[in-house]
Amino acid sequence: MGEPEAGSEFAMRAAAAAGPMADAQYILPNDIGVFSLDCREAFRLLSPTERLYAHHLSRAAWYGGLAVLLQTSPEAPYIYALLSRLFRAQDPDQLRQHALSEGLTEEEYQAFLVYAAGVYSNMGNYKSFGDTKFVPNLPKEKLERVILGSEAAQQHPEEVRSLWQTCRELMFSLEPRLRHLGLGKEGITTYFSGDCTMEDAKLAQDFLDSQNLSAYNTRLFKGVPQDGKPCYEVRLASVLGMEPALHSEMTSKLKSYEFQGSHFQVTRGDYAPILQKVVEHLEKAKAYAANSQQEQMLAQYIESFTQGSIEAHKKGSRFWIQDKGPIVESYIGFIESYRDPFGSRGEFEGFVAMVNKAMSAKFECLVASAEQLLKELPWPPTFEKDKFLTPDFTSLDVLTFSGSGIPAGINIPNYDDLRQTDGFKNVSLGNVLAVAYATQREKLTFLEEEDKDLFIRWKGPSFDVQVGLHELLGHGSGKLFVQDEKGAFNFDQETVINPETGEQIQSWYRSGETWDSKFSTIASSYEECRAESVGLYLCLNPQVLEIFGFEGADAEDVIYVNWLNMVRAGLLALEFYTPEASSWRQAHMQARFVILRVLLEAGEGLVTVTPTTGADGRPDARVRLDRNKIRPVGKPALERFLRKLQVLKSTGDVAGGRALYEGYAAVTDASPECFLTLRDTVLLRKESRKLIVQPNTRLEGSEVQLLEYEASAAGLIRSFSERFPEDGPELEEVLTQLATADARFWKSPSEALSGQA
Repeated sequence: MGEPEAGSEFAMRAAAAAGPMADAQYILPNDIGVFSLDCREAFRLLSPTERLYAHHLSRAAWYGGLAVLLQTSPEAPYIYALLSRLFRAQDPDQLRQHALSEGLTEEEYQAFLVYAAGVYSNMGNYKSFGDTKFVPNLPKEKLERVILGSEAAQQHPEEVRSLWQTCRELMFSLEPRLRHLGLGKEGITTYFSGDCTMEDAKLAQDFLDSQNLSAYNTRLFKGVPQDGKPCYEVRLASVLGMEPALHSEMTSKLKSYEFQGSHFQVTRGDYAPILQKVVEHLEKAKAYAANSQQEQMLAQYIESFTQGSIEAHKKGSRFWIQDKGPIVESYIGFIESYRDPFGSRGEFEGFVAMVNKAMSAKFECLVASAEQLLKELPWPPTFEKDKFLTPDFTSLDVLTFSGSGIPAGINIPNYDDLRQTDGFKNVSLGNVLAVAYATQREKLTFLEEEDKDLFIRWKGPSFDVQVGLHELLGHGSGKLFVQDEKGAFNFDQETVINPETGEQIQSWYRSGETWDSKFSTIASSYEECRAESVGLYLCLNPQVLEIFGFEGADAEDVIYVNWLNMVRAGLLALEFYTPEASSWRQAHMQARFVILRVLLEAGEGLVTVTPTTGADGRPDARVRLDRNKIRPVGKPALERFLRKLQVLKSTGDVAGGRALYEGYAAVTDASPECFLTLRDTVLLRKESRKLIVQPNTRLEGSEVQLLEYEASAAGLIRSFSERFPEDGPELEEVLTQLATADARFWKSPSEALSGQA
């Protein structure tokens, strides 16, 4: 086994940090909503070849998703390995009997199941939505008795004891720095070694830009200084390591550099054994591809994961964009940068899904109207792409979504250069949205009673409209002004005028600079805010609502509930703000709070947020939206804000963008809203994000079977216990070996902090 010995430095250094039992912010409640992802009908309609294609892509995605454990926290791989060993030896029902005999109550055992389901669901012990740590809601001593007396411990006593001793303190610790993901003293992250600061991250980004290297598939490790100069390792994710290899685009990059008084060493081989499994199944999927685009796409992904090349992933993404309207849709790689504290490294994710034809037809109509609708957006045509590249927009039923969480819609690829020149695809994940719609009236907080029934009736349809507009015309709109490596501009410097200043364009993106690298820590949230604002703005257009089948009073209700949902979300967002660090932990929720602030600023009673006392005698609040003022007051306010957002983005004006965005994102106790005080009310009444149980596919002979599981914490655990039937123990060993090899990079919090003094 690859676990460190019992009592190792890694295990001991967190012992002193174990805090008191968690408050509600850091646990998952026993009554957390658990839903199954329903894709049975969509899977049934696939041909045998399509099923084989989907199966191997799903296997690749699930294997790759394990890398997220190594991208989250130092202890996550050990926790995963421990849970997997426990539940492989005894399923949740069998383990329950043992737990009760060890003195646990039913509630305590259920709390353990919910914790385990949470670790599997988030691929780690930090929430994917909000980046907050969650800990088991039962005494450590009781959990220890369950683990050390389990069937797994009887079978492999040394390995199980070693795993437990390695992760038990960090599993429960709520030492302040460990409560959230973050960089330096602000939190924990494994994208960077524990002694890295935001200054190190900025220096590394400048270095990467200077070498035209993407940060998406990298991690940064600070080493021992040489010649008095700081030393950094930039490690790329790849199957191949540093052994001599046939020359590729990447091999010339793998060397030592001097940059701004620091040493940089570019290496590769991060997550190598995991990516080897990904590559094996992508190779198998190629045999069942529907066309040459899919074959070439997979060949480039294989090259990317083998060599560590983002350029190869871009080439694969080009073929993916060209593969219009496939029956089985997929995407895989280091994609979203939300959880990198600096905002430029991608978390691994992979999805496989099947087309939902009825909803896709509506999205096709929206795409057909897109060029006309783009003209409605409140910025000059010169700030829009020279040519609208008609994208694919489909509604999909997800079969597999690996990574730390499942979104409701996606607009990818995230590579700016491809989006400007090759286009993109939009997908709305229909069976995920169906889970998101499931709202119980009694759990609907902060709304007036008369709004609740309307909200429940129209939340689903309004969300369909918002997701469609957000992905297609939000993320899909706007131009970046760029000067390429030859000095040529993609805009006319003489004639293009900044509508905010009335002057010529003063700033732009240089060669090698991207939206993420320039706007770094605010890039993700700022862009989500722009896309959400576009959705609110364009949902007022009758043509849009007709496409989705809404006219007259129904259309007005859809608009009202869409706007009401957004301002309520702005209040709910306060859960994801950390006052101690004055920082936001979730890009989308920060964006919604900013929109709430913009609409409150519009005044005239458009939106009000009022503290109240609930029927239970505890603090409460009410959000009100005057539907008669949405067009005369809300629309002009949003128009002004959207124009500023786009102009600052197009021109790469980081200083202006930060001033605008961080100004609205500031959370204070200024009256009348007193948001810091309201945050306590939001935390008091928050509902935990739902857990989603996904099916498995299994190859039986030449046929692919769909295996479904019950919507419960135990069902979610069973789905993971059966996910890797051939090589579960091997994967656990791989994960713990990889984690152990890098454990030295995360010192104790006190050491790390003293090192920054």
